[in-house]
Amino acid sequence: MTGARSPRAGRRLRFGVVGALVGLGALARLPLVHRPLSADEGGFLAVAAQWSPGRSLYGNYWVDRPPLLIAFFGVADRLGGAVGLRLLGLLAVLASILLAAAVGAVAADLDGWRRTPSSGLAAAVTATILLVSPLSGAEEIDGELVAVPLVLLGALLVLLAAREPRGRRPLALLLAAGATGAVAALVKQNVVDVGVLLVVAALTLLPHDRVRTVLSHLAVAGAGALATLAVVVGWAATRGTSPAGLFDAVVTFRLQADQVISRSASAATTLRLHRDLKALLLSGAPLAALAFVVTARRRGGRPASRLRAPTAAVLAWECVAALAGGSYWNHYLVGLVPGLVLCVGVAAPRASVGPVGRRLLVGGLGYATVVATLAVLRVATATHATTDQPLAAWLDEHARPGDSLVVAFGHADLHATTGLPSPYPELWSLPVRVRDPRLAGLTRVLDGARRPTWLITGPTLQLWALHPLAAERAVARHYRPVGLLGGRFRVYRADASNASARTITTSNSITRPVGR
Repeated sequence: MTGARSPRAGRRLRFGVVGALVGLGALARLPLVHRPLSADEGGFLAVAAQWSPGRSLYGNYWVDRPPLLIAFFGVADRLGGAVGLRLLGLLAVLASILLAAAVGAVAADLDGWRRTPSSGLAAAVTATILLVSPLSGAEEIDGELVAVPLVLLGALLVLLAAREPRGRRPLALLLAAGATGAVAALVKQNVVDVGVLLVVAALTLLPHDRVRTVLSHLAVAGAGALATLAVVVGWAATRGTSPAGLFDAVVTFRLQADQVISRSASAATTLRLHRDLKALLLSGAPLAALAFVVTARRRGGRPASRLRAPTAAVLAWECVAALAGGSYWNHYLVGLVPGLVLCVGVAAPRASVGPVGRRLLVGGLGYATVVATLAVLRVATATHATTDQPLAAWLDEHARPGDSLVVAFGHADLHATTGLPSPYPELWSLPVRVRDPRLAGLTRVLDGARRPTWLITGPTLQLWALHPLAAERAVARHYRPVGLLGGRFRVYRADASNASARTITTSNSITRPVGR
């Protein structure tokens, strides 16, 4: 009777531990609910709030992201904006923890470790650590964070199909996996992890003498992906976002952006790369990959892991995707979470029978837990002030109904926090550098009848990869300087002959009206 109860007690223990991890994940992210919007978060909210047929790709704005990310932010906008976004991000993290536990358990099962629960629990711990740690940029809700649960769900479906490769059930699972993988890529275009896993798993896990089986599995998954792509692209077209425009944004633009960055990027780009590499090393994430390398190979009479090639392929792709963009923002590291979850899922049961792997895994998870806890506590107790907040407060005080705003360049969050629309479709700086490097589009806006009421620039319009002479002349013709905030932002107002100069003051800086 005791033996009959033991598996049930083990399941209850596992469910309890995973439930505790979900609670810890929620507890760690709750302090972020009232965190100020980042530039991406605010910009995506501003784009999503007005997405309907307009003058540009997404309504009156252009952004190099697929439609499902904008749809996600549209839901957040309907749920209250910033707070709704934080709560949706919290749900994405909690779902990822649960899915990581399932992925780890099925990965162990595929490798023949049916009685070992450590794989699912270790994978869930890994997801919890990395999805609450500020070191991985997880506090920002961006495409990578939204895509993580989708990638983990797709991975789970692929592994379940590989566990039972014959019959109709695996085909249904692969159809769903293809659709889920397409949804992830329609959130962030380089998140094709599910496709990578699916192809490599089909080539390595299915019987090599059955080419027809491999091809049929890939064809079914591909059909699910293509059908999902067609439905989403068609739906986006009903809102004014054309298929050709989408292709230009998510494919052509990225190739052009890589060229511009490689030719002209400032030293700040390299500094961000060094910062991200340091954060990755400090987070302890490489120890999970090292534990996988040590345990997945053939050793001591034990065969190599069946999931060695698929897992390595996914993690390799994620590393390429994080680096290939060239901009090196911290939240790109969140994209490594599914691959690291797979690494731990493969390594955990094997590490239990080898001292080296066990020390790596247990020590790595312990170290990462401590570091993540300290980082979370630091963020939770910090004052979440941003450099844009004083400027947003000033605009709230002085702007009038019907006013509009252009920020040159970036700081897209100001449109969400102030509610001021932009007649210029480019809210981010990289699209300006790629699509409007001579600022011809901006000059037309500044010279036109719909010129913005307020124009905000840095100390100058002269930034890398830009040629601002024409735009500077348009500013001189139509705008008068109003003030300088913190030595960083120049504020201009249209129809300056009817406007008096104002002084911008904040609690930590006093500024003065400026001349040209």
